[in-house]
Amino acid sequence: MTTSAQTVLAPARAKTAVHSATARRRQGFQHGGWFVAPFLVLFALFVIWPLLRGVYLSFTDANISGEGASFVGLDNYREALNDPLMWDSLGHSAYFTLLVVPCITVMAFLLAMLAHHIERGKWLWRLCFFMPFLLPSTVAGNLWQWLFNPGTGMINHVFGLETPWLTDKSYAMLAVVITTLWWTVGFSFLLYLAALQGIPGHLYEAAKLDGANAWHRMVHITLPMLRNVTGLVIALQILASLQVFDQAVVMMDFGPGPEGSTRTFVQYTLEEGFTSYRVGYASAISIIFFVLIAAVALARMWLLRNREEDGR
Repeated sequence: MTTSAQTVLAPARAKTAVHSATARRRQGFQHGGWFVAPFLVLFALFVIWPLLRGVYLSFTDANISGEGASFVGLDNYREALNDPLMWDSLGHSAYFTLLVVPCITVMAFLLAMLAHHIERGKWLWRLCFFMPFLLPSTVAGNLWQWLFNPGTGMINHVFGLETPWLTDKSYAMLAVVITTLWWTVGFSFLLYLAALQGIPGHLYEAAKLDGANAWHRMVHITLPMLRNVTGLVIALQILASLQVFDQAVVMMDFGPGPEGSTRTFVQYTLEEGFTSYRVGYASAISIIFFVLIAAVALARMWLLRNREEDGR
């Protein structure tokens, strides 16, 4: 074939290849769409529709019956921004998050290191560290409510204390934090353990040959290799801690705690919606909370993207 003929046929071949690739993508989407469709339907039904419905209700004075609601514009949002109870509950959630996230990250890492290096009974240690996470929140809350009981609880009896854990505002949130650490550390522990098992062993062998001790190997090999997992653990724990509700409510007998010291943002939202029957106002503060959670998630994605770009 001459050069001129090749020049003429080249655009036609390229066009045919583009059409063929487009047809394959369209066919793959049509086949894969049937597998994705059930999830999309459920996602739209149980996530998108409630979200849109909540946004609509936030602009009304709807009550729990759903009848006689009228449009009030931004009045609910104005009231929320000037509501001291809302800000107090948000502060309690933020305080809980600041206590839980660093502690659970460090504890999960140390427990994973311990379980990873133990030779005998390794499966038993892993089971013990992870098993509390399998308990329902009500079981964990009731268990630690009994342990923190000032009169009959094991905590004060074993350590010789007389601390009013659940009746004093200075200790109530701390009791919820301790319960949460014991109950949820297993999930982050499992993430760290899986990441530790994925670190190549030859890195440690090369470091030993170079004279690096255990501390240097952890600082220069283990921690850098676990950077992404640590970021994931922190992000997940922040999102989960900001939404704390179950254990705090169960331990305080479904109340806000002494002087409202354990009333979290989620609990306050439910109180407004199902105790005060102000569904419109509860929807407004829920939307505000949704925006805060979304901002945290987007900030995490932005930081991760910048870190990946800096590492290239």
